[in-house]
Amino acid sequence: MRSSNQLVEADEEEGEALVPVEDDIDHGGCKKPPEAEVEIQGAQYHWWPSWTGAVKTKRRQVGRVGLVIGGLVLLALLLGATTTTWVVDLGAAALSSSFLQFGNDSRRQHSRPHRTSSRLVPIPFTCGNGTTATCPRYYASAPAPAPAAAHAPPPPLECPSYFRHIERDLQPWRVAGITREVVERGRRQAHFRLVVVDGRAYVETYKRAFQTRDVFTQWGILQLLRRYPGRVPDLDLMFNCEDMPEVRAAAYPDPAAAPPLFRYCKDPSTLDVLFPDWSFWGWPEVNIRPWAPLLAEVAEENARLPWPEREPYAYWKGNPNVSPLRGELLRCNDSQTTRLYRQDWGFANRNGFRDSNLARQCRHRYKIYVQGRSWSVSRKYILACDSPVLAVSTPFQDFFSRGLAAGTHYWPIDPARPKMCPAIRFAVGWGNAHRAQVGRIGVAGSTFARDDMGMEYVYDYMLHVLTRYAALLRYKPTVPERAVEMCPESMACPAGGRNGDFMMQSREKYVADYEPCKLQPPFTADEVRQMAQRDDDVRRKIDKMMTMGEKHS
Repeated sequence: MRSSNQLVEADEEEGEALVPVEDDIDHGGCKKPPEAEVEIQGAQYHWWPSWTGAVKTKRRQVGRVGLVIGGLVLLALLLGATTTTWVVDLGAAALSSSFLQFGNDSRRQHSRPHRTSSRLVPIPFTCGNGTTATCPRYYASAPAPAPAAAHAPPPPLECPSYFRHIERDLQPWRVAGITREVVERGRRQAHFRLVVVDGRAYVETYKRAFQTRDVFTQWGILQLLRRYPGRVPDLDLMFNCEDMPEVRAAAYPDPAAAPPLFRYCKDPSTLDVLFPDWSFWGWPEVNIRPWAPLLAEVAEENARLPWPEREPYAYWKGNPNVSPLRGELLRCNDSQTTRLYRQDWGFANRNGFRDSNLARQCRHRYKIYVQGRSWSVSRKYILACDSPVLAVSTPFQDFFSRGLAAGTHYWPIDPARPKMCPAIRFAVGWGNAHRAQVGRIGVAGSTFARDDMGMEYVYDYMLHVLTRYAALLRYKPTVPERAVEMCPESMACPAGGRNGDFMMQSREKYVADYEPCKLQPPFTADEVRQMAQRDDDVRRKIDKMMTMGEKHS
């Protein structure tokens, strides 16, 4: 593990961009502005809008915008608008004030039931004297015994919609397949090579990744092998643990010649294959617990402070040095609508992250998501808050973000320099005046994080993408000469401190005796264009709302 000084010096990495500390002290010269006096009437944010609950505030501009828009909607109701999609005539364009319900987007999901095993088949694990570094031979590569008829699992559920992108990620190799030469073409960019043969994992390391990204990624794959014994086919792949996607489509006139490099994020110009990031199993360097226990703790904290009772501002704190966009975001600090802070990583490291608790970060009505060097692992923590996410638009996506719909799971923010700050201020002002509508975004986002991104579906995504990838291999994988066998015992038993603790917290203890979720057909090119068009339509509607608000302010 790197020293504290090394961690601070390496702040160009996204690993230094997440903000785990939530407090109100002065951070890097950015004091918390004085509280604005705001009183909001109406208690039920999750049902019908409380149109008579006006915003009482000393902030004239925000008050005028909210009251004008609210008044126009109220006028439409009085004139006889009776459908659930209310339309207010704002001159040249008809604008839906209920844009949150726009379109029949296939990404929108209802609450998804969680699956539990009908029988608890324990996964063997022992450290012996506590320093075992070799893999035991007792665990079988064959599937777990079929359950008795009385304990037969239910039929598999449909996978969340973002799984449908798996086939599109692998589309370049669908016809020609993947040869050993094509795989090894990615060696220069890879941190490690993963080979699975007969249910056992082998890793050849090429270079160290930042912090423990590679370690916890490999740990997660080992948990998958134990959770679904015998289900992961033989495979051979290259994995890159850095932030920026690298396999540019423009460099490969024949896409089948591109190396299928697995990584955490991509953009529309790259051919990288997406995979869940390391932090689902814990991020020891910044003391962020594994996703499953953290998600449960966040839910408890959310219940303690209901959304209407939270501070009526948009919140972000992080390292602005990792991207120009974050530096621009700090210019949006506004005592009336935002709470934006520069993270002091030196202090956080010296303090051992003792004040870090992501589960208690959800004290504000709105959370801002902004990319780091590329994507940011903070997106899932922000989504889980029950607070509507004001997401600064970005081309970078991780494996699950392709299932998020603008206006349903988040409020989009234009990243252009002249527009970003006014867009954030407008979102907060409009949201505080229309809590019922905007509150639904927070509910939808946290429902997505809790249900569609529960660890059972993270593992199912891993299983499906690895299975589909392995089916494209045109050779039989073999163990490289310099590869080392990896298993939970060889990783966790010698590990100490927070690394070992987080491995134990995220260790799979029981075999999944049910079928993984059922993949739906991949998205067609038309469907992808339609989803992008719907997101753009929501953005245009917000722009019109802002324009009309400015004209009447």
